[in-house]
Amino acid sequence: MQNLGVNPSRYGLEMHGIKDARVALWNLGTAQLIEYSLSQQEGVLASGGALVVRTGQHTGRSPQDKFVVRDPNVADKIWWGSVNQPFEPEKFDALYKRVLAYLQDKRLFVQDCFVGADERYRIPIRVVTQYAWHNLFARQLFVRPDWTKTGEHKPEFVIVSAPGFHSDPETDGTRSGAFIIVNFTRRIILIGGTEYAGEMKKSIFTIMNYLLPEQGILSMHCAANMGPGGDVALFFGLSGTGKTSLSADPERRLIGDDEHGWSDDGVFNFEGGCYAKCIRLSKENEPQIWNAIRFGAVLENVAIDMQTRLLDFNDASLTENTRAAYPLSFIENAVIPSVAGHPKNVFFLTCDAFGVLPPIARLTEEQAMEQFLLGYTAKVAGTETGVTEPQATFSTCFGAPFLPLPPRTYANLLGDRLHKHKAQVWLVNTGWTGGPYGIGHRISIPYTRAMVRAALKGELDDVEYRLDPVFGLRVPTVCPGVPPEILDPRQTWQNKEAYDEQARKLKAMWDEQIKKI
Repeated sequence: MQNLGVNPSRYGLEMHGIKDARVALWNLGTAQLIEYSLSQQEGVLASGGALVVRTGQHTGRSPQDKFVVRDPNVADKIWWGSVNQPFEPEKFDALYKRVLAYLQDKRLFVQDCFVGADERYRIPIRVVTQYAWHNLFARQLFVRPDWTKTGEHKPEFVIVSAPGFHSDPETDGTRSGAFIIVNFTRRIILIGGTEYAGEMKKSIFTIMNYLLPEQGILSMHCAANMGPGGDVALFFGLSGTGKTSLSADPERRLIGDDEHGWSDDGVFNFEGGCYAKCIRLSKENEPQIWNAIRFGAVLENVAIDMQTRLLDFNDASLTENTRAAYPLSFIENAVIPSVAGHPKNVFFLTCDAFGVLPPIARLTEEQAMEQFLLGYTAKVAGTETGVTEPQATFSTCFGAPFLPLPPRTYANLLGDRLHKHKAQVWLVNTGWTGGPYGIGHRISIPYTRAMVRAALKGELDDVEYRLDPVFGLRVPTVCPGVPPEILDPRQTWQNKEAYDEQARKLKAMWDEQIKKI
């Protein structure tokens, strides 16, 4: 095997059992990886220079195809179930050998990276990919090392990505031809049968969610930014709730858009890049993300006119889950290295398709813990086959698919942090008002930004609050830049009785869900 590229590590691919690949290209830069992507016909360049790729059948994560190897070292620790499906060690070993055999005549791309901006808690990783654009994705999303020191890079975990290899469920024990398997003992993440690059990112997040709580560090599925005075804010939320959009605020400095740790010293980003949703992206509402889409950015499933190479962010013909991956340095005035102090404000974002939650509410510590464990948002009609009306969705800790440990492990750490550092928690509804999905309309991003900024600046500290009679939430009656009627969702509905019925329905769902946790 030829080892070419930039300063290959002396801890070679042999340590992962990879011995017979045709050539390994190590730590290539952005331009080189784009050149290989284009020469291998993996994507095309858009006007402005971004690399546009298609991910084929899988345009999002495939949680039903994710497994955790169940061996004696982890059997008693993992939160087993639909999130962490057990996979037998013998089956893993056999499948890994089949994948390595598939890769033995391939050109492989290798990136040595870190996860964790705080050097005290970071871990070295390696990403070995069949596709050049997957390697570029890893280079843009993870923390880059000093390239002059990569010769001594010894990874603690390795991702082996072979999207061209499809497993045989009957032989391999998988559910389909796609698989994402985490082996904590062998420290291998094995991915095949899917080209969606987000599987790599979220698998490493799963690793951090396993390792850090044992060190007393809270791992969080949240964005973070910092104000001019150094005050830190966190934004928790499931996909589509506005986590990336609201944290990318020109008035504040971005720490990170998705994954963070909260130690005794403050918060730190796990990543070195951002992975932003692009559907209906506009320069007016999301200028920082818009400006980050340039040479070096990777666009997944974004529509492009092949004649003009112009992008169409409103086209959802391939998927609603269009994405842009780019380094944090593409965001103007970002915090690099992405390390900051303790949060002063924490926002729980929900996209309420029932249209009954207030657009912002101030939570007590007890309410904050309940909402964290609920992790509520809603699916809307058309997002999945069979969904014809809003459906409540609960993802505990706002990140259930990535939690290898029981949810209360993370909830207890959050409760301790909130109490110790006196952080104020807010519930923000970025969903519907004036009625449910299909009747009402989404709360405008400018209004949501105005409410978040008012909370951050302390402008909601001394205003009058009302107590919501159904949800028990404290809701401000006034907010700078926001019409008062927007703050009371019942007043935006023409049919008040219908609002009351929907509100009671959602509250009953909450009560039932919290009993299960």
